[in-house]
Amino acid sequence: MSILHFSDGNFKKEVLESKVPVMVDFWANWCGPCKMIAPLVEELAKEYAGKMKIGKLDVDTNPKSAAAYGIMSIPSLIFIKNGKVMDQVTGALNKAALKKKIEENLE
Repeated sequence: MSILHFSDGNFKKEVLESKVPVMVDFWANWCGPCKMIAPLVEELAKEYAGKMKIGKLDVDTNPKSAAAYGIMSIPSLIFIKNGKVMDQVTGALNKAALKKKIEENLE
């Protein structure tokens, strides 16, 4: 399974009503650090398929979802389980740190 693309239109169904935990990568095309972590996020989306939904949400084209979660800096990674925010990280992480965050939020 490749990376999912969340939007204001599908956020409720794909993220808030998900049966598995979700990691949302809030990003934008002009963001350098977002582009740096993009390959890691894609790789981990494949690795954790079935255990966690991992997807991206472009803050420029989906301002409602970004505003609802108070996203001021990107990349921001938000972990949501049962419709509730469990954890949040802002800024680029290396693969080991990102994997650790995913593991922490699977429990």
